[in-house]
Amino acid sequence: MQKILLIRFSSIGDIVLTTPIIRCIRQQSGAEVHFLTKENFRSVVEHNPHIAKVHTIRKRVGEALPALRAERFDTVVDLHRNLRSMQVKRALGVPAHSFDKLNWEKWLLVNFRINRLPQTHIVDRYLAAAAPLGVTNDGLGLDYFISPEDELAAQRFLQEHLPKGGGPFIAFVTGAAHATKRLPEDRIIEVCRLIAAPVVLLGGPDEREQGARIAAQAGVHIINACGKLKLNQSAAVVKQAAKVIAHDTGLMHIAAALGKDIVSVWGSTIPQFGMTPYYPAGIQKNTTMEVAGLRCRPCSKIGYDACPERHFRCMRDIEAATIAAAARPEQV
Repeated sequence: MQKILLIRFSSIGDIVLTTPIIRCIRQQSGAEVHFLTKENFRSVVEHNPHIAKVHTIRKRVGEALPALRAERFDTVVDLHRNLRSMQVKRALGVPAHSFDKLNWEKWLLVNFRINRLPQTHIVDRYLAAAAPLGVTNDGLGLDYFISPEDELAAQRFLQEHLPKGGGPFIAFVTGAAHATKRLPEDRIIEVCRLIAAPVVLLGGPDEREQGARIAAQAGVHIINACGKLKLNQSAAVVKQAAKVIAHDTGLMHIAAALGKDIVSVWGSTIPQFGMTPYYPAGIQKNTTMEVAGLRCRPCSKIGYDACPERHFRCMRDIEAATIAAAARPEQV
């Protein structure tokens, strides 16, 4: 049996998007698959049954090298392609395959509005890195696995906070790594007020206070779960939602892995970067919200702490009513 190491250090969404290649390598080649990532992202893959072992680092790859060398891998598939992954490949000294990050093409588009990006999703670029191993896309989309304990914790939270008798609710993922990838707080409040169903706000500890403000101003049907649930507990809430509103962030990709209807909201980044919600072949359950044709967009391949143009039209020009209409649970 071959032993293959996959490398993707961060972040949540990027790691979720590697799950088709994990599954395809395991099922199509029979190889033992190991995964190397950062310790704070272990939970994203630790329950994946296609992975034999998860290796992690905190800061430096040297932390994991002794254990990695001891595994005697046959091949490395580098799905990050940065200095750290290069250090791992050099240290292990086995055949390696890397994916194309398209950094030059993204730079041209961001800085000169010259679009040389192929119309290829990042999942397919990941899979291309494994093509030399004889691996092909099985068309089954993304995977995401949640422990029974996290499922139960999410169920308890929903039972405590949703109206008795159940009924559909909307999950609203309020956060994102950079401010220019997030709707302004007043716009989130406006969207929430227009949705005639319970709305569960999801986010990490950084969104806890914002979530409280939104819930206080948007109405009694808003439930603030920001900072109150772990990542996989939030994923379990997403799993039970009728629809999901999300920015370009990790829980958006988790929602796609769980087969949910998504209203994806795009600001400084664009779907053309190849990071849209990825579903099984023949299925499309995403509704994209964006201001197409805005001359300053995309302003970055990852986002900024504030709009460089100071007008933030890429988010402010998206009508709250349009987002709310797309998220109505009766349209599921």
